[in-house]
Amino acid sequence: MLLTVDHVTNYTYDRPVRGVVQSHRLTPSRFDGQRVMDWVVSVTGGTMGGSFRDGAGDFVQSWTIAGPVTEIAVHVFGQVETADLAGFLKGHRETVPPLAYLRQTAATMPDVAIADLASAFTPADILGGAHVLSAAVSDKIAYAPGTTHGATTAAQALALGTGVCQDHAQVLIAAARIAGLPARYVSGYLQASSDGMAHEAAHAWAEVFVQGFGWIGFDPANRCCPDARYIRLGSGLDAQDAAPIRGISRAVGSKGAAAENLSVTVAIAAQEQ
Repeated sequence: MLLTVDHVTNYTYDRPVRGVVQSHRLTPSRFDGQRVMDWVVSVTGGTMGGSFRDGAGDFVQSWTIAGPVTEIAVHVFGQVETADLAGFLKGHRETVPPLAYLRQTAATMPDVAIADLASAFTPADILGGAHVLSAAVSDKIAYAPGTTHGATTAAQALALGTGVCQDHAQVLIAAARIAGLPARYVSGYLQASSDGMAHEAAHAWAEVFVQGFGWIGFDPANRCCPDARYIRLGSGLDAQDAAPIRGISRAVGSKGAAAENLSVTVAIAAQEQ
């Protein structure tokens, strides 16, 4: 499948900032399930800095924007050819050992409810148990935009019983780690949800490491494993660690940061091949 991405992130500040430094994980991953045909990232008034591929295999690009500035737009446009690998991350080169992803973070710190959820895992069948865990998360958290926010933890989302893809992914990650399975957060794009409706934003899911199989993606928000509709960008221990855009700014005449607001528009078009 050939997917076309048109993704714009607009940042506005309540007062001029002297400058902004950003770190982007906005370039699709290299693995057997996707091939970049064309990909351009631009930043209004931005100067491209150094880049590198980190230990997780993600491409990281730095940008600087000289101030004073009150608005910045980051525009991603490109085409990626994708294939359905049933969630398996084949051909992805990385050097970070899977056991590094057993470490919990503040966002994935488990509580009693997450521990109970993790009890659904069956060690006798690791792959099947991972699917059971993902299904359990889907059952426990109803998709409801606006009920959580970027700082909502896995424990809070599970207690609330509602959330978005970020919450589904972080709860699955927290539960998998308790069960002894390395797990990580993945950011990317989804062309459509499982019911065929257009997806209006960038997407997120989890990857679980299964001995003998490697990393496998699970998307509890859509009750499936990533397929040809998905574009993988990067990964991390949690949503913040895997954020596609991270940055710092400083207000003019101030030692602190200016209040930042952002809006995101994403359009994903698909063409069968």
